[in-house]
Amino acid sequence: MISKISSVVCLSIFLILITSNGAGAAEKQIPITKFSQNIGGPTMTFLYCHSCGYRKAFEEYASILSEKYPQITVNGANYDPPGINYYLSKLILLLKMFLILMIVSSYDIWGHFALGIPAWYRWCTENKIYACMMVFFVGNMLEAQLISSGAFEISINDIPVWSKLETGRIPSPHELFNIIDSHIKVFSKATIQDFNQ
Repeated sequence: MISKISSVVCLSIFLILITSNGAGAAEKQIPITKFSQNIGGPTMTFLYCHSCGYRKAFEEYASILSEKYPQITVNGANYDPPGINYYLSKLILLLKMFLILMIVSSYDIWGHFALGIPAWYRWCTENKIYACMMVFFVGNMLEAQLISSGAFEISINDIPVWSKLETGRIPSPHELFNIIDSHIKVFSKATIQDFNQ
């Protein structure tokens, strides 16, 4: 009975030591700033080009920021390209799906217009798997080209603080920390002035 109690106590002490060492290591990697402890409320928004593969970069930044600035809310979304490209990509998506359905069902749309079946469509209906794969991948490639903006836009409380479209690059973590710290200082001064008034 005593040996069971002593083994449970030893195991508990061991787990407490491991847990405290892991927490200390995490704090040494990215220390929490004094601004994040005192000031709450800022929202940071990332608008990124999903087709360019920037989602992973956003997730890494969101993870780092949640550790260093736990009071900041981090949001992310796809940056929709401006202009007609967005609508053209949606049109290509609809045409791609329509063409795949026509090929799979072997529907003769040409008969409605009193036209003969083109040779390429006859080949597609005879080789449905290859044709559908080809339509799918070519359609995806065209859609990606149209909506690929290369954007990685960052804003704090709807105020733009970084634009990859203007600078041509993604900020380093150190640059982003400096931007956040300066905005938090401004935010904290404005909050104190509003409170005093």
